[in-house]
Amino acid sequence: MTIKKEETKKVESAMDKLLNDDKAFSKIPEEGNIVEGTVLSVEKKEVLLDINGVMTGIIRGKELFNESSEFAELKAGDKAEATVIDLDNELGMVELSFRYAGHQKVWTTLEDYRNANTIVTAKVTDANKGGLLVTINGVPGFLPVSQLSPEYYPRIQGGDKNKILEKLKSYVKQEFSVKVLDVNAEQEKLIVSEKASWEEAQKDLFSKYKVGDKVDGKITAVTDFGVFVQFGENLEGLIHISELAWQRIDNPRDLYKVNEEIKAEIINIDGSKIFLSSKKLKEDPWKDVSDKYKVNDEVEGKILKITAYGLFVELDKNIHGLAHISEMKDQNVAIIEKNVKPGEMKKFKIVSIEPKEHRLGLALAEEIKGEPSLSREAGESIKGKDEEEDQVEDVKENIESDEKKAEPVEEKKEKESEEVEKE
Repeated sequence: MTIKKEETKKVESAMDKLLNDDKAFSKIPEEGNIVEGTVLSVEKKEVLLDINGVMTGIIRGKELFNESSEFAELKAGDKAEATVIDLDNELGMVELSFRYAGHQKVWTTLEDYRNANTIVTAKVTDANKGGLLVTINGVPGFLPVSQLSPEYYPRIQGGDKNKILEKLKSYVKQEFSVKVLDVNAEQEKLIVSEKASWEEAQKDLFSKYKVGDKVDGKITAVTDFGVFVQFGENLEGLIHISELAWQRIDNPRDLYKVNEEIKAEIINIDGSKIFLSSKKLKEDPWKDVSDKYKVNDEVEGKILKITAYGLFVELDKNIHGLAHISEMKDQNVAIIEKNVKPGEMKKFKIVSIEPKEHRLGLALAEEIKGEPSLSREAGESIKGKDEEEDQVEDVKENIESDEKKAEPVEEKKEKESEEVEKE
């Protein structure tokens, strides 16, 4: 009995000393802390760690498993990190978790990748209509369609979503070099960009070009809003529909084909986006339009299109004009469509010419004949009442709107991807 009392006193004395030792006490962790310890033993179902020489920790059951294989080869004497989940379990030990520690460590590493702008490898595991499902260091993430480089971006004619998905599915099991755009451990949200990685690799090439440079390229895609052209060392630019030719173009597919060679001039560089123009390499036919056409001339033209603003008319291959609806006897579009048809040749009177703005105003000659003549000076646009001026401005704005630069496919898909992410 005396021996037991003496041993008890020794234990109590050691504990008192530990509790009274501020340095040792400061080493006692709290639940949720990641601690580093030395491996004491490794068994099939448990691992024991010595923590700062102060206490023993145990990792067992499901807490042994981590996202990576980091702890698979542990042996006595190795250093290892684990998360405290219970300071005093039924064995009087600190309950630890490799699984939770690994989870925390992986997300911290992902944050480091984002902050350091690091390029990492992502493996594609699946795809949906918004983009690719990927994993990095065992953590699932998302690569939106908008964040794919020109090489992998699915340009499908007509934007068929099923065909886009089919293209995206073809990337499953491939590995992409990406940058981390957004990471949130609490929400377990990881968004990456393959395009950003591609831009990083291409930035030295971008610096070789400037606005005004002329390039020879090959058409890689034809869309409703223009054509994509590959040139140089795997760079790609867009020729918007308004920059393809001086005349109005309704559908680029009528004039251009994939793999067709084309010359263009760089008109804008915005980050990794390069905008080109092929019409700038052609002489502007509007420069001498006043030598060919005069106000009050009667000319023959082919009706190209009927719109709410009037008739778009081709006078020759390069010069197109507009017979605004305000110049028509009957301003009901439905009635106009009964009287004239696209492709039909008609006589027109030129009512205005604006070479700098590439605009030429027309009126149907058959509606002018027999009507009181309109009072205008030669070369002057349709003016008069404030309301009439507003109509002219409206047609100007609407023509520009009809031919304005369409939002690039990438940006449209980015919005779709954002909606997918929100859902």
